[in-house]
Amino acid sequence: MTSINISGVEKRFGDLVALSDINLQINEGEFFTLLGPSGCGKTTLLRTIAGFYRQDKGDIFLGKELINDVPAYRRNTGMVFQNYAVFPHMTVFENVAYGLKVRKMPAKDIETKVKAALKSVHLEGYETRTPDKLSGGQQQRVGLARAMAIEPRVLLFDEPLSNLDAKLRVEMRDEIRSVQKNLGITAVYVTHDQEEALVVSDRIAVINFGKIQQVGVPWDIYKDPVNLFVATFVGKINKLEVKLGGSLEGGMRAATAGSVPLAVPAAGTAGCAEAVLAFRPEDIVETAGDASRLNRLSGKLMATSFLGTVASMEIDVQGQGIVIERHRPRKADIPALGGAVEFAIPPDACLLFDKKTGVRLGGGRK
Repeated sequence: MTSINISGVEKRFGDLVALSDINLQINEGEFFTLLGPSGCGKTTLLRTIAGFYRQDKGDIFLGKELINDVPAYRRNTGMVFQNYAVFPHMTVFENVAYGLKVRKMPAKDIETKVKAALKSVHLEGYETRTPDKLSGGQQQRVGLARAMAIEPRVLLFDEPLSNLDAKLRVEMRDEIRSVQKNLGITAVYVTHDQEEALVVSDRIAVINFGKIQQVGVPWDIYKDPVNLFVATFVGKINKLEVKLGGSLEGGMRAATAGSVPLAVPAAGTAGCAEAVLAFRPEDIVETAGDASRLNRLSGKLMATSFLGTVASMEIDVQGQGIVIERHRPRKADIPALGGAVEFAIPPDACLLFDKKTGVRLGGGRK
C-alpha cells in the first residue's frame, strides 16, 4: 500500500488557474474522493497525480518517492477512465494483459495475473469475448481489471460510472469499493455525484475553482460543512437570510426571517447582524398544531415529489421556498396542493453562514 502526499501544487493552463495551493495527505489503503462540479479542477488533479500533466508548482510523493519528474509510465499507477478505454479489436484477455505485455512480463505470469484480475471483477469465462459482446458495466469491469493487473501502487478513477445507467451505477460503485478494500490498495476517485462520493469514500475533498474547500469523512462533509458552497453542493439544503438580534437562554440568539421569529445558535455570531440560515430538508419536524416547539413556521404546499421512500414537499413561506421531506410517506398524509403545512426547524439543525463570505459561523473545521 502506498500513501500520496500533495504539497503546494499549482497548475495553470495559460491564464486559467486550474489548481491553486493544493495540499493533501492520502493515507495507505484509503478510498479518497475528489468531489466537485464540472470544471472545478478535480480531474486535473487526478491527471497530475498520474503524470499526464506536470504541475507548475509544488511536490507530489507516492510513499516516500518524489515523483515530480517521473514520467507517467514509470509511476506505476492504474487508471480507470470514464469512457472505458478498452481496445475494441482485442479480446477481454488481451485488453487486461496489455499493460503486462508492455512490461515484457513472461507469458505464464501474464496468464496468472490476468486470471486473478478477471476473477476479482467477476469476469471469469469472458476471456475470449470482444468489447462489442459486452455490456457497458462489463466493459468498465475490463477497464478495472486491466488497471489492477499491473499491481499498481495506487488506483485512479476518473468518473468511471458516469456513462452507466442508474441501477448499474449503484452495482458498480459497490463493486469498485469492494474490490479496492479486498486488495487494500490506495484509491483516488473523481466524481461530481454527491451521493456516490458519500457512499464509497473513506474521506472526501470538496473542490471548487481549483481550491480545496473541505476535507473530511462523509459524515462531516454533510453534517458539518465549513462554508456555504459545501453545504449547498453536497445534498439538498434550505437557505433563509436572517437578521440577528439579542441573546436568548441556552446559548441561543434571536433571529428573524422576514417577520418570522427564530432562535438560532449564538456561537460564532458575535458582531454579526445578518447571516444565512441553512437547514436540511430531512431535519425539519412537522408540528400540526404543536405550539410548544421553537422555530415554528407555516406555509402553503406548492408542489410534491414522490421518490418512493421519501415524499418531498415544497412549501411557500412568505414568498420563500422551503423543501421538507417526509420519510415512509402515506398518501393520505400528504396535504392537497395549496393546503397549509406547519413545521419547525430544530435549533440544533440550524447552520449559520456569513452572508458576505459564506464561511460557517460557530462550527465547521477550516
